[in-house]
Amino acid sequence: MTIQSVELSNFRNYEREEFHFHEGTNVLYGDNAQGKTNVLEAIFVGGTTKSHKGSKDQEMIRAGEKEAHIRYFIEKREKVIKVEVHMRRGSAKGIAIDGLPIKNSNELLGLSNLVFFSPEDLSIIKDGPEERRRFIDMEMCQLNKAYLFYLTQYKKILKQRNALLKQIQENRDLKSTLEIWNGQLVEHGGKIIQLREEFAGELNEIMKKKHASLTGGKEEVDITYDPNCRQQDLEAKLFMEEDRDIFLGTTTVGPHRDDLIFITEKKDLRKYGSQGQKRTAALSLKMAEIEIVERTAGEKPVLLLDDVLSELDRNRQNYLLENIKGIQTIITCTGLEEFVKNGINIDRTFEIINGTSKQNEMAKV
Repeated sequence: MTIQSVELSNFRNYEREEFHFHEGTNVLYGDNAQGKTNVLEAIFVGGTTKSHKGSKDQEMIRAGEKEAHIRYFIEKREKVIKVEVHMRRGSAKGIAIDGLPIKNSNELLGLSNLVFFSPEDLSIIKDGPEERRRFIDMEMCQLNKAYLFYLTQYKKILKQRNALLKQIQENRDLKSTLEIWNGQLVEHGGKIIQLREEFAGELNEIMKKKHASLTGGKEEVDITYDPNCRQQDLEAKLFMEEDRDIFLGTTTVGPHRDDLIFITEKKDLRKYGSQGQKRTAALSLKMAEIEIVERTAGEKPVLLLDDVLSELDRNRQNYLLENIKGIQTIITCTGLEEFVKNGINIDRTFEIINGTSKQNEMAKV
């Protein structure tokens, strides 16, 4: 899969701009706060319906405007597909594929396969479980429609059960109705646990190899899936914790409290790893993500690199650039000096100045 072009209208600081990408390496460069990352964000929204930063729709609409548009063309198995995203203040976004509106934004997931890598991805390693759940959910939803279905249903049921728990605090007679929601949580939550366990196993297998290659065999890393509750125990634990859940007004058992643990040198990397070790693990994780997408989807993803090279030392830079050959890549950076210094070829550059772009065709530096 490759991205042919992206057209923006009133998106972030762009009034109206078009970007036509090369199937190889594309570099968006310019000073900070000019709008480079906004282009990657628009691509990610076009592929997943969501901002990689978790921004709300109204935050992505240009200041003073009522609506924003993203028009996004991809080539997939020799077919060109047009995706349009329309965001309006105060209403849900509208999405169309090849001119046909879709009723559910989840229909868009899986059409594009994107891997986003930014310095903030260190948060997957160093922050709390929520960041790691977000990572695994975003990746699996792009690759597995069944997982997307189970997760969507689970979140709806969880919201309804939590609302009921608060009602029971006022009226204990409602407690008997918890059994209905417990059964549905077990049905969908059990599937989520099963699929996450399978995904984490595959991810661990690939990441171990990537990490060993990156560190010259000096370090090993393991990913351990740490479920809040095992699949076979979910029903019993929900029942056991009912009174506690009612007291707290929230569900304390289930996959919405799962975690991934990164282990190196037999220690929890989040707690005991150095900054360098965490950067290396984050890079290994992203390289593993690329391979999983290719294995599962049968085609290479598009790689979005947001100011990553400046965060990596020369060894990690070389490893990254060597391993993304043959993958369409869109990179943001402040200047082209690092590419010149390392003799790296660029297929197309875009100079970004305050929400406008100047494209240089087939520039080689």
